[in-house]
Amino acid sequence: MQIDIYADIVCPWCYIGWQRLRRAMADRADVATDVRWKPFRLNPEMPPGGIERDLYLATKFGGVERARQIAATVTEAARRDGLPMAYDRIRRAPNTMDAHRLVQWADGFGRGTAMVETLHAAYFTEGTDIGDPTALPDLARRAGLDPVAAAIHLSGPQGVDYVESSDMRARELGIQAVPFFVFDRRYAVAGAQEPAAFLPLLDLAVAA
Repeated sequence: MQIDIYADIVCPWCYIGWQRLRRAMADRADVATDVRWKPFRLNPEMPPGGIERDLYLATKFGGVERARQIAATVTEAARRDGLPMAYDRIRRAPNTMDAHRLVQWADGFGRGTAMVETLHAAYFTEGTDIGDPTALPDLARRAGLDPVAAAIHLSGPQGVDYVESSDMRARELGIQAVPFFVFDRRYAVAGAQEPAAFLPLLDLAVAA
């Protein structure tokens, strides 16, 4: 079963939603799945170098204190799913174009999911600026890829058109928030649902 996941690397609910889907997939280990990551940029107008995180939070959520309340809610949800979060380590809100390009490149080697998980861990638990092109090759190494080849890939325009077209396609489909999961190109689930919500869709593969 093909599962398309529209997500942004800096989206905490994408981080949580993927882990919940993984648990559902583990409960249906007899179902062969083909996970494909589809870029969606929450902040397509973000400057290439990103911006200072407190400024971003104040602008997006109407103030740092409100943003901290939201972060506390997300952190608690992640904790219940066994996921560490360290928002206090994040200093910049990054532009995720290069991170998405890196995932797409990694997918060509069968390492797309490994790259996503590495980027999630680096951003949410270590506070790594995943918009910094000098940090990304080492993250590629941690995902089992050649860091030199990753740096060469990121040094050119490869993958930019793909990321932009995927983001545009998502919006044409009416996707306004992520994560957004599409099963077998027919059935959609929006949001970081509990694992049980994914099971009926995985069961479709068995019934087919």
